[in-house]
Amino acid sequence: MSEEMKSCIEEAEKALLHTYNRYQLVLEKGQGVNLYDMDGKEYLDFCSGIAVFALGYGNKEYNDALKAQIDKLIHTSNYFYNQPAIEAAKKLKEISGMDRVFFTNSGAEAIEGAIKAARKYAYNKDGKTDHEIIAMEHSFHGRTMGALSVTGNPHYREAFEPMIGNIKWAKLNDLESVKAQITDKTCAIILETVQGEGGIYPASKEFLEGVRALCDERDMLLILDEIQCGMGRTGYYFAWQKYGIKPDILTAAKALGCGVPVGAFLLNEKAGSNSLVAGDHGTTYGGNPLACAAICKVLEIFEKDHILENVRTVSAYLEEELDKLAAEQKNIKDRRGAGLMQGLEFDGPVAGIIQKAMDKGLILINAGSNILRFLPPLVISKEHVDAMMKILRECL
Repeated sequence: MSEEMKSCIEEAEKALLHTYNRYQLVLEKGQGVNLYDMDGKEYLDFCSGIAVFALGYGNKEYNDALKAQIDKLIHTSNYFYNQPAIEAAKKLKEISGMDRVFFTNSGAEAIEGAIKAARKYAYNKDGKTDHEIIAMEHSFHGRTMGALSVTGNPHYREAFEPMIGNIKWAKLNDLESVKAQITDKTCAIILETVQGEGGIYPASKEFLEGVRALCDERDMLLILDEIQCGMGRTGYYFAWQKYGIKPDILTAAKALGCGVPVGAFLLNEKAGSNSLVAGDHGTTYGGNPLACAAICKVLEIFEKDHILENVRTVSAYLEEELDKLAAEQKNIKDRRGAGLMQGLEFDGPVAGIIQKAMDKGLILINAGSNILRFLPPLVISKEHVDAMMKILRECL
């Protein structure tokens, strides 16, 4: 490491609030599926900014669209309409089949809005404010107070109690555990279609169908969090589309803007017409022209460059290669995931493997202390998988 990079890290530690244990690396630029530190060292990126940079780095079409919008208009507030927001909402409706869109600045904000919409929907029915939401153990929905309240890791919550209250806990893929938590006060069930931070656990088809049926029977809202697993990562725009079910409220972010901070929650007509109205919810920056121009261009490139098809092809190959590795290595207990959202569960901590990989020019991250997480850009090829596997084998 150069003295320049060391100095940069030292300055960061003096100035930034220490809420992250960062890797000792200062990234400077990216191109394609590679990142470069300020010393010029190249890294194959199998993290993509935690499932954000789906199109890779330096995509000229994307960059040019943002530059053009910057020269036009960046921000106006929601007192006015703007064309990129209208177009982005229209395109999101088309790919999701949902009916109403609210743009946010992040995934956590999208979760906050989804919770408020669910509570307002229930309030409109009976005028009461004691409604309950069922969330999943081991889930992760964000760090803001509302999102943290439905995040199923007690350690994340304990220092910040009390949470928003009236949250009950069930187990992913255990429908009986959900049924056991339902009362007359239950207004919504929230879950990740594929749990990310909790260990890369996909919801099963039977579980999703069962939860959807419960919500239909009791007029509860189903909220599906697709912040990490959505926007093409599983080979579908949204992971639930594979199973033929549909949420009442959907949250999206991360790859929605491919680097520009933007999120959204989408509602079907039932939830959209019977929940939030003028004065109930708002945001200064949400839906700004720059962020929505990014969404429009991302969705255009997804379609033009057949990104979903590439994910389905390459992810099948990635699964095969990871399964081979798991069969070879006794310390690998399981491989699970969906599309280009994969995890290898080891019998011990993976921090050392991640550091060795980084030393060899490969960026990987964890999901819990013993799971390697693979979240590459959605534009990777089989050759990139081969390059990653070669380095990973050397590290093991």
